[in-house]
Amino acid sequence: MANILKIKLVKSTIGTKPVHKKNIEALGLRKIGQVVEKKDNPQMRGMIAKVVHLVEVEEA
Repeated sequence: MANILKIKLVKSTIGTKPVHKKNIEALGLRKIGQVVEKKDNPQMRGMIAKVVHLVEVEEA
């Protein structure tokens, strides 16, 4: 079974670069405190790496 990542938005995207806003949107996050579950794969890890300062990641 593939690993699952729980991604939580902990900081606002206000004042961030447009690329970071698009990554957060692509991850499915809209509001601070929102948690989404995504499959752990290189594409997700790359998106998370771009916005690591805005999110918390937990392996489930």
